[in-house]
Amino acid sequence: MKKKQVFLRIIAAFGILCLLGAAAALAVNGAVKHRAGAFLLTPEQAVQLEGADCILVLGCGVRPDGSPSLMLRDRLDMGLQLYESGAAPKLLMSGDHSRTDYDEVNAMKDYALDRGVPSRDVFQDHAGFSTYESMYRARDIFCANKVIIVSQRYHLYRAVYDARALGLDAWGVAAEDVAYGGQLLRDLREILARNKDFFYCLFQPLPTFLGDPIPVSGDGDLSSG
Repeated sequence: MKKKQVFLRIIAAFGILCLLGAAAALAVNGAVKHRAGAFLLTPEQAVQLEGADCILVLGCGVRPDGSPSLMLRDRLDMGLQLYESGAAPKLLMSGDHSRTDYDEVNAMKDYALDRGVPSRDVFQDHAGFSTYESMYRARDIFCANKVIIVSQRYHLYRAVYDARALGLDAWGVAAEDVAYGGQLLRDLREILARNKDFFYCLFQPLPTFLGDPIPVSGDGDLSSG
C-alpha cells in the first residue's frame, strides 16, 4: 500500500510539474507576441517609416531544383513590394547556405535580380541559420540599425522580438496571409521556438559565425558567395 501511495504521489507531482511547465511556456509565448505585436505594420504603414536601412527577408526553404518554396516566394514578393515602394534602399536576404547542395540565399537573390533589382542593392547573409542568428548578424555583420523584417505573421512575432531584444529598431510586415499545408504543426512548434529565443535573448550567445563587417549601406555584391 505504501509503495502504491508513493507511486501515486510521484505521478501527481510529475503532472503538476508538467502543468506548471506548460503554463510557463504559454506565458512566455504570450509575452513575446504581446511585445512584438505593437511593431507589426501594414505595407502602407511601412512605407511611411523613415530611415530604414534595409528590408530583411528571412529564408524558409527551397525546392529540390533550388527555386524558392511557396512560403519563401511569398516573403520575397512582399520584400520586393516594400523595396519598390521605397520603404528601404536595400534588401538583406538571410538564410541557410550551410551546404553546397542547399542554398537559400542565392535563390533569394536570383529571385530579386529576375525582377529587376540591381545586384548592389541585394545583400546576402549566408549564415542566417536561425531567426536569432539572422538578427544578430544583421546588427553586427551588416551594421543595420533600423530594419523592416518580412516573414509570415506567425513567425514575425519572434523575429521582431529577437531583433528588438538585440537593440535593433525593428518593424515587421507579414507576407501574404494564405493557408499553407502543415500550419498547425508550425504554430505549435513556434510556441517552443519563442520560448527558446526568449532565453537566447536573455543570454545572447554568439551566432555560429561572425566575421568582418559588410555594412548594408554599401555594395551588396561584397556579400556574394
